[in-house]
Amino acid sequence: MKPLALGPVMLDIRGPRLEPEDVERLEHPLTGAVILFARNYESPEQVSELCRDIRRLREPQILIAVDHEGGRVQRFREGLSPIPPMRALGVLWDRNRAEALRAAKETALLIALELGACGVDFSFAPVLDLDYGTSKVIGDRAFHRNPEAVSQLAGAFVEGLRAGGMASVGKHFPGHGFVAADSHTQIPVDERPLDEIEREDLVPFVQLAQRLDGVMPAHVIFPRVDAQPAGFSRVWMGEVLRRRLDFQGVIFSDDLTMEGASVAGGIEQRGRIAFAAGCDMVLVCNQPQAAAALLQALEREPPAADQSRLAALRGKPLATSFTALGTSSQRLRALAALQRIGTG
Repeated sequence: MKPLALGPVMLDIRGPRLEPEDVERLEHPLTGAVILFARNYESPEQVSELCRDIRRLREPQILIAVDHEGGRVQRFREGLSPIPPMRALGVLWDRNRAEALRAAKETALLIALELGACGVDFSFAPVLDLDYGTSKVIGDRAFHRNPEAVSQLAGAFVEGLRAGGMASVGKHFPGHGFVAADSHTQIPVDERPLDEIEREDLVPFVQLAQRLDGVMPAHVIFPRVDAQPAGFSRVWMGEVLRRRLDFQGVIFSDDLTMEGASVAGGIEQRGRIAFAAGCDMVLVCNQPQAAAALLQALEREPPAADQSRLAALRGKPLATSFTALGTSSQRLRALAALQRIGTG
């Protein structure tokens, strides 16, 4: 029986085409979205067909996402425009703020145009972390060290995504840039007090809370605020993000298989704690057995997904196919803006 609603779990798939075990997990009623990686991509035409196959599986159609920030984190490359790291926009900001804001908007528009034409609903972007020069995992993914610069550039980026029919997801709340440890392989701990975080890292989230469609928290522990990593914390998710910032969009967990999530226990415990803290959708990537185990565990007490919040993530592409996008005036204008980033 086909699900009548989207579930609260986002999964990945094995390769560039759907395999039977992928189909089984994606048709599970607790699945609501899929995230694509470089291994799922060969060309715009191939990934477009993959997205069509995913959408045919169920009604309502499953959401399709990707990490496509630019620079090091651009999963789709061959046949798509190379997107510079966001730090390039920060460098331009220091020379010419007006030009940097225009370039940020056009860069995001290009991302939305190309991904949307391939059938992707949204990218996990923009990165709102500050670049303190200590975090290698963030590094040039961040726009700038200055919170006001990040707020302004990310705001323009959000406008560009929206102009291209794409939702925005800000990450990594309340900030991953201060700590050196990589939450993919370590358990980062940020010892700063809340008032310092509020003066620095929280500023972009505060300024953009009413404009973002989604937020992804960091697997970082802030022991002077809460003993749990932010994505498992009722304080960060409920008190700060939902109540103080009045954020009304989707809260995603970061990948529950990352080392930074291990403090919450096994995969079942990680999922339950994330939902209890306030996450609307949890990600389980690169471990099919863990994904299957979480789906099975959640069947006993299935958490409900807020369908109106998820609906806001549905893409509204301006081109029906990558071929139709072609040399559209919007795409050409955005490409010209990218060429000016290094010289503006």
